Amino acid sequence: MTGKVYLVGAGPGDPGLITVKGMRALEQAQVVVYDRLVDPVQLQVVPESAERIFVGKARGRQELTQPEINQLLVDKAAQGLIVVRLKGGDPFVFGRGGEEALELKANGLPFEIVPGVTSAIAGPAYAGIPLTHRGISTSFTIVSGSEDPSKPESTVPWEVLAKNGGTLVVLMGWASLEKILATLQKEGMPATTPAALIQWGTWSDQKTVTGNIDNILDLGKDAGLTPPVITVIGDVVNLREELAWFDKRTLFGKRVLVTRSRSQASRLCSLLEQAGAHSVELPTIEIAPLEDFSELDATLTKLPEYNWVVFASANAVDSVFERLESQGKDARALAGITIGAIGPATAQALSRRGITADFVPSRPVSETVLKELSSHDWNGVSVLLPSADIGRNELENGLTKLGAKVNRLAAYRNVTVAGVSDLAKQAFLDGVDVVTFTSSSTVRNLVDMLDGDRQALEASFIACIGPVTSATARELGLRVDLEATEHTVEGLVDALTNHFSTGEFSRT
Repeated sequence: MTGKVYLVGAGPGDPGLITVKGMRALEQAQVVVYDRLVDPVQLQVVPESAERIFVGKARGRQELTQPEINQLLVDKAAQGLIVVRLKGGDPFVFGRGGEEALELKANGLPFEIVPGVTSAIAGPAYAGIPLTHRGISTSFTIVSGSEDPSKPESTVPWEVLAKNGGTLVVLMGWASLEKILATLQKEGMPATTPAALIQWGTWSDQKTVTGNIDNILDLGKDAGLTPPVITVIGDVVNLREELAWFDKRTLFGKRVLVTRSRSQASRLCSLLEQAGAHSVELPTIEIAPLEDFSELDATLTKLPEYNWVVFASANAVDSVFERLESQGKDARALAGITIGAIGPATAQALSRRGITADFVPSRPVSETVLKELSSHDWNGVSVLLPSADIGRNELENGLTKLGAKVNRLAAYRNVTVAGVSDLAKQAFLDGVDVVTFTSSSTVRNLVDMLDGDRQALEASFIACIGPVTSATARELGLRVDLEATEHTVEGLVDALTNHFSTGEFSRT
């Protein structure tokens, strides 16, 4: 069998900028050969069985030479494998994708090009700089800055670019920027021509510096810029003052630790990133199925015996319905039963199953639930309480004192993630501005991962999803800086953005 190679543009950095076709190629890959400027998030869709090969290059070092990369693609495709060559930006814009395609062609191997968004366009766009604008610039030129502009055999027509009046974008030009700027001025470009330097364009730590071609290099050095840097030269740079958006978001530049289970983290990470934050995913717990479903399954066959079913979490909803489906049942199994949801997220999970909860407390804490249910007559009322295998007993005990017959039933397990202690410590070494906690379990597990060392946590801003989580944090000696009013991940992100909207990194 002959395999096939997909030369896929990963986009400029923001993992959301890869094309749908590029993602589909990754989903079917048996081998992925990827570059340095590729967000690891994009690799999450790659099958676990696929081989991942890093071939990243940086100035002064590289994992494999270009001829070695070419041969690697040939060898893997010749083995009959589906290979994705994942390249930063677009494979045919200074990506040497043409060289790789020619090598595959010479060896009679099929390939397909999947274009990507080039950083030459995306980086300026995320900095609020349109490369063309009617009345300002009707053309733009993209050049490689990796060659010395002063050498006699330069293939870049700097004398033309200095006078054509359009926008000039220089990629890979940080090391040669001093000579490039000097050459442009020598060839007639005014020293006052606006210029911008964009480091890590479209990434969460993007940094933009503006000036003119006479002072921009010094301004960039003063700002501590290092490659990768895009240089934009032309009057369109002045539009940034009005059009900047990406780095003006409330949480931009803040590294936020997400301690939810991996299966639940995506929504919180997505909301944080929309607000401008760089989410650092560190699952301190994992949601796992029960090792033995016999008790849960047996109880679900007796649902008509219960007057109430109060779901303690969205996970409990999912687990119960998975077991109902395994028995050939659906939401009709709950007909005639009063349904309670411990909070809005749990109510939403029920709604997705076609059930509107009869009772949702104003605050998702046991004390509030009991207070708001105390007006009911609970004598002899049978209540099923599906929840995690570990957790607080307040709701069970409180309903029992009111006269109810309560069966608190484990529907799933909360388990500690193995082998992440070192990752937790490294995350704080890399820098964490905000730590988010979404349950008591995430607090306990993170403290355990850090071997009880609270120093790193004390240097971070701590935000909790609700009062129960906050109480656990305080019991463990942590300072709670922020508690969400709405006890959902949406409410937690809203609380953070509201708190930091003043532009101050203050603690309450």
